[in-house]
Amino acid sequence: MFSERSLRLFSNVETSSVPDRDEIPEEYKWNLKDIYETEYEWEKDFNWVEENISNYKNYEGRLFSNALTLLEALKFNDSVYIKLERMSLYAMLAKDSNMRESKYQAMSDRIQNLFVRVSNACSYIRPEIIAIPKNNLEKMIEAEGELKLYNHFFDNLFRGKDHTLDKEKESLLSLSEEVLQSSYNAFSMFINADMKFPVIKDANGNEIEISHARYYSAIYSQDRNFRKTAYKAYYKQFKDYVNTFAALFNGNLKSNIFISTARKYGSSKEAALDKDNIPVGVYDNLIVAANENLFPLHRWVKLKKRILNLDEFHPYDAYVSIFPVEHEKHYSFEDAKDIVKKALSPLGEDYIKILERAFNNRWIDVHETKGKRSGAYSSGTTFGVHPYVLLNWSNLLNDVFTLAHEMGHNMHSYFTGLTQPFPYANYSIFVAEVASTFNESLLLDYLITNASDRNEKLFLIEKYLNNITSTFYRQTMFAEFEAEVYNRSEKGIPLTPEILCKLYKSLNQKYWGPEMTIDEEEEYTWARVPHFYYNFYVYQYATGFAASEILVNKIKNEGISAVEKYLSFLKAGSSDYPINILKTAGVDMNSSTPVIATTQKMNSLLDEMEKLIEN
Repeated sequence: MFSERSLRLFSNVETSSVPDRDEIPEEYKWNLKDIYETEYEWEKDFNWVEENISNYKNYEGRLFSNALTLLEALKFNDSVYIKLERMSLYAMLAKDSNMRESKYQAMSDRIQNLFVRVSNACSYIRPEIIAIPKNNLEKMIEAEGELKLYNHFFDNLFRGKDHTLDKEKESLLSLSEEVLQSSYNAFSMFINADMKFPVIKDANGNEIEISHARYYSAIYSQDRNFRKTAYKAYYKQFKDYVNTFAALFNGNLKSNIFISTARKYGSSKEAALDKDNIPVGVYDNLIVAANENLFPLHRWVKLKKRILNLDEFHPYDAYVSIFPVEHEKHYSFEDAKDIVKKALSPLGEDYIKILERAFNNRWIDVHETKGKRSGAYSSGTTFGVHPYVLLNWSNLLNDVFTLAHEMGHNMHSYFTGLTQPFPYANYSIFVAEVASTFNESLLLDYLITNASDRNEKLFLIEKYLNNITSTFYRQTMFAEFEAEVYNRSEKGIPLTPEILCKLYKSLNQKYWGPEMTIDEEEEYTWARVPHFYYNFYVYQYATGFAASEILVNKIKNEGISAVEKYLSFLKAGSSDYPINILKTAGVDMNSSTPVIATTQKMNSLLDEMEKLIEN
């Protein structure tokens, strides 16, 4: 449990400054020794990869010659990438722990450079395999049984045959990878390490230094003046540097357009979705179905505005509770761990045991510290190493949900890594958000069921409504914005800061509806969203949310059989295409049914809330 000193340190919104990392007890920081006992071991792996890059030449031009050569080449490539991913995990976590530490920034740069060199050295593998006639490849697989492991890998390669270039062009594209990441890298360093936020007075009159985590805490405050002050202070930096953000934003768009054009895709969206064999229709249907069902969100804004008794409803009013502050509890990290375990108990003892292992063995870096990366994430699957989670704890209910969300990713990565061989020991981004939002849904059900009174139940239903708002509607709005900016950029239409702000404002107004008053600050939100640098990522929050709601309902209605299907989904990795993996679990994402079901769920929650308010 927390000591009294620890409680003072970790209650971020109450302290005058963000603590240094060495002030945080070890049990709340990552144990990177699970990856490498010492940095000497990291250097040893780095040197091994560097020394073995030349061995790729031993297989070049020979993959079609016989089955054994092909198998040896693939196994050698796996062994290189297993070490690369392990080194990359260590460098990323060390850097994100303190982004002001130049040693780890240098380590991260070195591993990125090594990735590029390896990618260039092995760039012949894809085109050489695709050049093998399919009937010859089938004979090679029959002759060398171990090649059967790569059947889905081969199928995926041949699926992309029309977008695979010759050896020289593939080599050039691999050399460009590090350069094409520069916009995102500059953006990330700028907002996490270089941007300086102002000092403001909190709801109690204390001076606090605004940070990313404190901004998110502030917009939940019951003090409207404080919310407004924090909101305007936070966004001022994005307004002041809007030209820089626009240049980085456009640089990222052009990088992805370059790759999609080089690979002969019709658009960047098509290229991004084709990676996981997702039909473009899934993306477009999401936006169309959401636009046809905006009424629940408009209804929610109108209800919230009425209960808060506001003449105008602003973006900084969107997430504050409409119930008295005494109903909003504070949660220590220890409290949250117990709650999450109870909420996820329907998934069975084995799942909970792994969850406890993560909680008790420093898989999680809990608290905000100076120079630490903002936000939260799970590190994903790294073969042979458990996944890690980054948090920035502020003792709010939202943090409990963040923990459940990231542990959904974490358990997905753990079970995938435990079950799948290296070629499939990862999972598509398309299914990545299913496990995370699934956990949030189970957590909400648990908290609502165990609510102590009517007011707490109302508060939790509101939380559910906010989840649908932020994870489904807001992410769909982001997806529509992303589709539009790529469409314009691909047509050669300039995207100035003014155009980006105007476009973002118009979409924001459409989604939130006529009751929302859009502040000037909100127009700059496009400048601060890191996910816009991830190349058609955000739509998957919305599709994942819709899919997870159906899976939760199946577990409620079908019990153990649905749990077994869900755990099989967590273990599937990339052994099949994500659309197929979800369909096996019980969700057809080619249909608009999951999207419509989510909007209907919001309407039913609003009905329940209004009945409780009237009574």
